[in-house]
Amino acid sequence: MAVVFPELPLFAGAQVGTPGPANMAMLAVGARFGFVAALPFVGGVIVGKQLIIWPLGMGLLNLADQAPLVFAVFKYASAAYIIWLAWKVANMRLNLVKGDAQVPGFKHGLVVHPLNPKAWAMVTASFTSFVETGTPALQATFWVAICLFGVQLLFHPVWTFAGERIATLVAGTPGERALMIFLAGLTVLSVMYVLFMEGRT
Repeated sequence: MAVVFPELPLFAGAQVGTPGPANMAMLAVGARFGFVAALPFVGGVIVGKQLIIWPLGMGLLNLADQAPLVFAVFKYASAAYIIWLAWKVANMRLNLVKGDAQVPGFKHGLVVHPLNPKAWAMVTASFTSFVETGTPALQATFWVAICLFGVQLLFHPVWTFAGERIATLVAGTPGERALMIFLAGLTVLSVMYVLFMEGRT
């Protein structure tokens, strides 16, 4: 087998299932527009991770070792963007919007993971820690892609549905503001954790 089982699925589940920029975005969209309306956005987020997996698996990971400055600039620019999104979440309100409101769609979800430092770190760790030495690049990339895709199908809709449920419970209450600040804080902490841990390796 090209990748280490069950370690890779367990790692992927821990990473995909815990708070991070992508999950906070899906929770926020679910809270704002409802679960069903948010599904195209969720689909874009799921497919968007493949835009990281395949280039890294097929050679970009080696290029990162040759041009570390380029990747460092991209990493910190992405982190700044995610922190800006967290600020938007902190100031968002959870009233479910119906009618003609512009719901973020598939194309909006597609860019979430490519701009997510946690996603880049997760995919990189999947290749460097859970792929057996000597595995052909295509085979390794295929299994990592399938594994992460399956885990995303499981966890991403859960976060989106949770957003809708949270909105029905706390929208318009005194706890709404505190909840959104807390979720934004989790997003920032997840980004800072990734940057800090990468800086120690």
